[in-house]
Amino acid sequence: MTMTMGTVTQMAIAMRTDRQHAEASDLALLGLMQLISPALPIGAFAWSQGLESAFELGWVRNEKELGEWLEGVLDDGLSRCELPVLARLQQCWASADSEGLAFWNDWLHANRETAELSDEDIRLGLALKRLLTSLALQPSPEEGDAQLPAEPGYVTVFAWAAHQRQVPVRQALLGFAWGWLENQLAVACKAMPLGHTAAQRLNEQLRPKLVAAVETALARSDQELGPILPGLALGSAQHETQYSRLFRS
Repeated sequence: MTMTMGTVTQMAIAMRTDRQHAEASDLALLGLMQLISPALPIGAFAWSQGLESAFELGWVRNEKELGEWLEGVLDDGLSRCELPVLARLQQCWASADSEGLAFWNDWLHANRETAELSDEDIRLGLALKRLLTSLALQPSPEEGDAQLPAEPGYVTVFAWAAHQRQVPVRQALLGFAWGWLENQLAVACKAMPLGHTAAQRLNEQLRPKLVAAVETALARSDQELGPILPGLALGSAQHETQYSRLFRS
């Protein structure tokens, strides 16, 4: 088959466009990996989200019970709270909706059931904000970005970073959930203790659960949101006065 000069030109343009799209997608993926890395200097390693108290109180004593605890927090917590709100916050950033950002940021603060959980959200949010500012990646209302709330929580700032890096919403939620799971398993390795091989078994066990939680989160209406985690709240409250602990309260 003989190709005309016009056909060759169209093919070259299509190949260049495909390469540009692939490069943009690669950069977004690398940006997400940086954002969820345990090496990100925001202090996420210092918090256990009530898990250390669950060990102390005997609620979680082995690998099997830890898997059940994490699956419960994922189903009744993240899929009802952080994940669907992260999707809404990222959409607010995309549409420069400062009012929506403030609403969902306040909603998350109102759903932190203990001083410890609230403090974690605020401190991590401010730490991530400082890091992004030092990297010249902070939002700029003067250039059309939405206004960051005065006291932004971690999920709100994470949503901005994902939007700024052009990470698709679904991938941003998967990355956030993966970062949460990695942190919780790191807590268990330090405080339970859980061996690293056992932690990898739980990673394998819970990976499909993360995907399912993201699917569920994306399908939830506003009226379906709100965590149902009385055990975690009690554990976190107990942790605030726990005599001996490795993690911050």
